[in-house]
Amino acid sequence: MKKILIANRGEIALRIMRTARKMGIKTVAIYSEADRNAPHVRFADEAVCIGPPPSNQSYLLGDKIIGLALELGVDGIHPGYGFLSENAGFAQAVTDAGINFIGPRPHAIEVMGSKLAAKETVLAYDIPLVPGTEKAIDDVDEAIKIAKDIGFPILIKASAGGGGKGMRIVERAEELAEQMERAISEATSAFGDGSVFIEKYVTSPRHIEIQVLADTHGNVVHLFERECSVQRRHQKVVEEAPSSVLTPEVRRSMGADAVKVAQSCDYVGAGTVEFLLDQDLNYYFLEMNTRLQVEHPVTELITGIDLVEQQIRIARGEKLSFAQEDLNMTGHALELRVYAEDPSNNFLPSVGTLSTYNPPKSDYVRLDDGYDLGMEIPIYYDPMIAKLIVYGENRMDAIQKMLQAIEDYDIKGVANTLPFGRFVCQHEAFISGDFDTNFVKKYFTVEQIHGEQETAEAKVAAMLAFHAYNKAKKQLTVPQY
Repeated sequence: MKKILIANRGEIALRIMRTARKMGIKTVAIYSEADRNAPHVRFADEAVCIGPPPSNQSYLLGDKIIGLALELGVDGIHPGYGFLSENAGFAQAVTDAGINFIGPRPHAIEVMGSKLAAKETVLAYDIPLVPGTEKAIDDVDEAIKIAKDIGFPILIKASAGGGGKGMRIVERAEELAEQMERAISEATSAFGDGSVFIEKYVTSPRHIEIQVLADTHGNVVHLFERECSVQRRHQKVVEEAPSSVLTPEVRRSMGADAVKVAQSCDYVGAGTVEFLLDQDLNYYFLEMNTRLQVEHPVTELITGIDLVEQQIRIARGEKLSFAQEDLNMTGHALELRVYAEDPSNNFLPSVGTLSTYNPPKSDYVRLDDGYDLGMEIPIYYDPMIAKLIVYGENRMDAIQKMLQAIEDYDIKGVANTLPFGRFVCQHEAFISGDFDTNFVKKYFTVEQIHGEQETAEAKVAAMLAFHAYNKAKKQLTVPQY
C-alpha cells in the first residue's frame, strides 16, 4: 500500500496522515470548500476539493470519492470516523473497485450497525445482554406487557440508533404509548429506519468499552478498556483508560467477551465493543462500533500501540505482531473533547473565528486538533476543535496534568468545553471514581463553571491527596499503574 486517501476531514484526517507518513505511505486529502485552508489539506501529499460545504455534497459522496481514488492510483481508503465510516455500501463499493478499505468487512458493518441484529449475532456466544426484546416492536399493548415483565423503568431504543437519537426512558406504563411514538418518529427521521426495541433501563450505569483488533488470519486481541461515562446528551465528553473501578477479574472477563463479539461477526481491523456496567460490576453488551473511535488515543498511550498503523497493516493482509499475553497497560490517560460548544447554554454549538489559539505544549500532552489560529469553525460539521489528551503515571497524576493542560490551552473567539473539562476534573465524584453516565445531570450547573478558580484549585489538590492516601490505605483491588 503506497498511497491512501483519507475520506474525512479535521483532526482525524490529520492524525491518520501522520501515521501514514511515518510508515512511508503517501496520502491524499479530500476537502470541501469550507475546509480549503485546513491543516489536513496542507499536510497531505495531494489534496482535491470534493464539493461545497454541506457534507451531503462533499464528504458523503461515496461514488465521487471512489472515482477520485481510482483516478489518483490510490491503494487504500481510510474512512476515519463519522461520515462514511460505518456505511456498509461504501465499504463494499471500495472493495469492488479493487481498493483496500481500511476497516472491517461490509458484513460486520451491516450486522453491528443494527442493535437488534448485533444482539441476535452475539446470543450464541453467551455474552451478557440487558433483559429486553430481541426483535423490533410496534404494538403498544405488547410493549406494555413486556415492560411489566422485565420491570420499569425501561428504555425504548432505535435499532439503527446512536448518539441518543430514537431513545426514550419510560418510568410508567401510561407514558409508553406516547414515548414509543416519539422514538419511532425520531428514529425514522434520523436513520430512515423506525425499528425500535425495549430494554430494561439499567439505573446508574457506567459506560465501559473495550478496544479490539482482529487480523485476516483469525487472530483477535483486546487492548483493555476505556471509561466513557462522562457524557452530555448521550455523547461522550471525557474519556479515560483504564477504568478506575474494574477489578482484574472483571477486566479479563469483559475483554474475553469483547473478543467473542468480534469473532461472532468475523470482524477485521480496529473496533470497539461497548458495555454497560452496573453498581455491582455486572456488565451487559450494548453495541459494537465498527470503526476507529474518537477516544482511541487514550488506549494508544497506555498500551504503546498505534491503532491506525495496525489498521493499515491489517488491511495489507499482515498478521498481528503480538498476542494477548504480550499486551500490558502502563500509566493512565485522560481525554477531553474540546468542542466549540457553550456549556453555559446547554452545550449549543458556538460558531465563529479562532481569534486566539494557543494550545498547550508539554511532554505529557498529546493534542489531536484540526484548526489553526484565524480559522473559522464551520456550521456544517461536528463542532469538535480538538482532542486534549494527557498521560500520567497514575490516575491522580493524569487528572492534575489535565487541569494544567486546560489552564495552558488558550482559545478565544468561540465558546468551548475547556471550562467544562475543568469542572469535571475538579469534581469530587470524578476524582473519587464514584460516578456514572448521569454525572452531568447530577452535578453540572452553569454557576459552578464560573466559580472562583483559586479556591477550586486548592480544593482539588486537597481532594486528590486525600483520595490517593485513601486508595493506598484501603489497598483496593484496582491495579496500581
